[in-house]
Amino acid sequence: MSRWTVVLAGGVGSRFWPLSTPTRPKQLLPLIDDVPLLTSTLKRLRALSPPERTLILTNASLQSAVAAMAPEIPPANIIAEPAPAGTAAALAWAAAEIARREDDNAIMMSVHADWAIGDESGFRRALRAGADVAEQQQALVIVGVVPVRPDIGFGYIQVGEPVAPGVHRVTRFLEKPDREGAERMQREGYLWNSGIFVWRVGDFLQTIATHTPEVAPALRHAGTDIQKFFATVRPVSVDVGVLERSDRVLVLRGDFGWDDVGTWASLGRVRSRDANGNAVIGPTFVYESTNNVIHAEGSTVVLYGVSDLVVVTRAGLTFVTTLEKAADLKQLIEALPPAIAAGR
Repeated sequence: MSRWTVVLAGGVGSRFWPLSTPTRPKQLLPLIDDVPLLTSTLKRLRALSPPERTLILTNASLQSAVAAMAPEIPPANIIAEPAPAGTAAALAWAAAEIARREDDNAIMMSVHADWAIGDESGFRRALRAGADVAEQQQALVIVGVVPVRPDIGFGYIQVGEPVAPGVHRVTRFLEKPDREGAERMQREGYLWNSGIFVWRVGDFLQTIATHTPEVAPALRHAGTDIQKFFATVRPVSVDVGVLERSDRVLVLRGDFGWDDVGTWASLGRVRSRDANGNAVIGPTFVYESTNNVIHAEGSTVVLYGVSDLVVVTRAGLTFVTTLEKAADLKQLIEALPPAIAAGR
């Protein structure tokens, strides 16, 4: 069976303001090192599927920028969603497109463009193992990540009975818990819901037709008319609209240094840090300062005697906040004058 990779590369990433904007979203930025997140993702996937079997799903406004960043991907494989409609619809369209080009037995491995992966070989082994399970069990497979901390920002999976070595049924999904709940789930062997999904495209489309009324009526347009498809669907995530409703879901344990690059604070975990815990990109001088995240573009940042700050500079704009406040910038962005909020 042929194997395809699908990269979700939409969204703005407003939690990375002021660096991330609608025309320059986080997946196109070098947030972990000097390479854009999307470029790192595609390089990581190269050994799993060739460019002609790699689809990138993005916003219509970003199609040209993504194409310029990924010249090896055929233009027809960079799919522009006409409007945001949730991950269930996006992945349904991708599955239908793969089925149209191949057949219902093709395997689809879905990832996001904004992750940090510590062990890339282990990541690829997990996806290959997930593809094997999807073929053998005709199941919808999630690669669940072994938690390394009680994180309240992630969803969790309760692991059920085993069906094969390292592969289990899913008992239930739990959304972002409080601190006490996250600590308990880590102790009890729950897994992070990473958003890494593997399945045969026919199995996925059949499950949507049966369990996902938000998307099922649009399937008659899937693979043929993208405008009508996205105009017909109702937004819903793949987790809520498909996986939580199906009895065909299996989870495979993964332990390869996965992390979600979701906030400025998360960069303190995934970037290289100096002896004092400062995560720095760009021209910076740090003295008697600890546990800061600094991203400097164009101008030099000097820190002296401060801790737990986020400092971001770009042309004509400097942003300073605490690591705690950086986790949620929505209130700030709504309060800013429009020109500043747009990064101008």
